[in-house]
Amino acid sequence: MLASTSIYRRELLQRLQYPYSVLAPDCDETPLAGEVPRALALRLAEAKARAVIARAPGALVIGSDQVAHSGGEIFGKPGTRARAALQLQRLSGRSVVFETALCLLDVDRDSLQLACVPTEVRFRTLTGADIERYLEREDATQCAGSARAEGLGISLVEHLRGDDPTALIGLPLIELCNMLRRAGLALP
Repeated sequence: MLASTSIYRRELLQRLQYPYSVLAPDCDETPLAGEVPRALALRLAEAKARAVIARAPGALVIGSDQVAHSGGEIFGKPGTRARAALQLQRLSGRSVVFETALCLLDVDRDSLQLACVPTEVRFRTLTGADIERYLEREDATQCAGSARAEGLGISLVEHLRGDDPTALIGLPLIELCNMLRRAGLALP
């Protein structure tokens, strides 16, 4: 069971060719006072999984969340094109860490696995024209940091560093496969 409303996470999970269902979690994603980005991502990934367990008896429930941060500032989903443009202006020429947290909750065994997979992204220096051309072609309003790396947003990136390229898109499949194997699923 995938506890998510993200089409990108669904697309990633399909790569494993294992049957799954999707339930939308209802969670307050407001950061707690003093909460660091990694802890926020982990807390929200677990909260999303726990939000659907009553509707998923006997399931393995996957929750995931991503928090982008740079220089002590969190860059969430901008929600509007104007806020996406402002985010990209602020991120121009900077490195950003995308903390992608993953939770696997085994309802029957009452067991929980948590992990966080960071990806460092260095944005190239962006002009106002670069940002406008990008936002004319890509809806980045629902992406932390306003850059869809699985789409045209990759053109905004100078380089990236991380252990799992799928983590940047929102669901770290390498770590998820490890978790699923530990939970007893036979993956290729």
